[in-house]
Amino acid sequence: MTAGKEGSRGPGTSTGATPGAEGDAGRRAGIEEDLEEPLTTDHSRAPVLEALEAYHRTGQTPFSPPGHKQGRGADPRVVEVLGEGVFRSDVLASAGLDDRSSSGGILEQAQELMADAVGAEHTFFSTCGSSLSVKAAMLAVAGPHEKLILGRDAHKSMVAGLILSGVEPIWVDPQWDAGLHLAHPPSVESFAEALAANPDAKGVLVTTPTPYGTCGDLEGLARLCHEHGKPLIVDEAWGAHFPFHPDLPIWAMDAGADLCVTSVHKMGSGLEQSSVFHLQGDLVDPAVLKARADLLSTTSASVLVYAALDGWRRQMVEHGRALYDRTLALAEKVRAAVEGIDGLHVYGRDEFVGSGLATDMDPLQVIIDVSGHLPPGYAMHDWLREHHQLNLHLSDQLRISAQLTHADDEESAGKLLDGLRDLVKHMDELPRAAVRLPSPSRMRLEQVMSPRDAFFAETEQVPVEQAAGRVSAEMLTPYPPGVPAVVPGERLTHEMLTYLRSGVDAGMVVPDSVDSDVKSVRVVASR
Repeated sequence: MTAGKEGSRGPGTSTGATPGAEGDAGRRAGIEEDLEEPLTTDHSRAPVLEALEAYHRTGQTPFSPPGHKQGRGADPRVVEVLGEGVFRSDVLASAGLDDRSSSGGILEQAQELMADAVGAEHTFFSTCGSSLSVKAAMLAVAGPHEKLILGRDAHKSMVAGLILSGVEPIWVDPQWDAGLHLAHPPSVESFAEALAANPDAKGVLVTTPTPYGTCGDLEGLARLCHEHGKPLIVDEAWGAHFPFHPDLPIWAMDAGADLCVTSVHKMGSGLEQSSVFHLQGDLVDPAVLKARADLLSTTSASVLVYAALDGWRRQMVEHGRALYDRTLALAEKVRAAVEGIDGLHVYGRDEFVGSGLATDMDPLQVIIDVSGHLPPGYAMHDWLREHHQLNLHLSDQLRISAQLTHADDEESAGKLLDGLRDLVKHMDELPRAAVRLPSPSRMRLEQVMSPRDAFFAETEQVPVEQAAGRVSAEMLTPYPPGVPAVVPGERLTHEMLTYLRSGVDAGMVVPDSVDSDVKSVRVVASR
């Protein structure tokens, strides 16, 4: 079977290779000589997992990091919580899983299989999350003082990439739904205007899907970028599952994107911090991408993360279609059941998709409108954790959100629905707080300095009452979803500061600010 949608290259089309017979596992682990026979694509194999099994089977004794020596030196109280398997499989990638020179090519084989599974030409694993991967993607396309066109609904990791690199952002506004106070990915027309006004821009970066599950027109945007000879980078952190079922939104490689970043830990079976970036076409040099990633990556990559990525790819190729048949049916039932709970409303395609809105949506993101109640979504999020041990995906002043994946079943869905039904019964007990939301036009601040220059400028901390009109020297990011309300170099306004202060009082978390209560703000001293 093919893992991707119709038209995707799918498994079996890569020039990559996987290991041969079971007896070769030890040699792939760098324990004996290199493989000599030709290798063929076989998605039943998992090179990292097989090499890890060979490491255990052959009785390797490490005189190298990690210092716990496969758990022998770990505090038993820690092992009791984390489990022996975590420490036993926490080994070095080279001079451990593979030999000193990585001659077995274990990681490369796993990456080639992943590329083949989703129809990409090149794939790179990251153990530092998509926060690193998206920075590497940006640096592969643009350098210091060069322009990159980005949607202003970018994740904070992209802003961090701008600060570190000195790339000049050309912001494109998202499509605002003023009634719902929600941003969808920017339109193709908005990107076209930015490209026309900035023909020297090195490329385009768009975030789709958003954390709320809404998707932009990637096919149209890819065509636009390629007409201009520019690469399209897609932050598809929330869409790692898209290649594996035709009823999910189109994924970036199938849509024609050049470079795509996915967070397998978000919607897949990867461990936290597992990320993959995929590449195709000739607009981004894979050697340059690899070198840029190497600047940011750790030299002590987690084999645990690699192994989970490898196993998830095999799981999706072999069982993804059936898993998502079941999950999509479950999501439909959950969405209908939530809609039947008095006072709650689940957003559907008719509200998220259409002219001036999103092009598609992920039905596995169950976004629940709670604006009919006085408590903000933050308070509801906290109540569900305290009283029902339910941890939601995200919350804001108007919404709460439950993320479903292939791991969910009738039991977990039932717990969610029971909690939501009980929540409605206890609404009067939750704290009230009003978040003062600016209009969409007032949410957009003027960029008067580059993010890098503002971040590294001489700064001062001023009371929030005195900050309007000053230039921010820090990011102010409600988290989740992690889209900065304020980027370094933007001029602060009274409306934005009031929004953030009232939001914090209502339960909003702003973790990246110097003063997390936003009672004071770090600003550029001279501006």
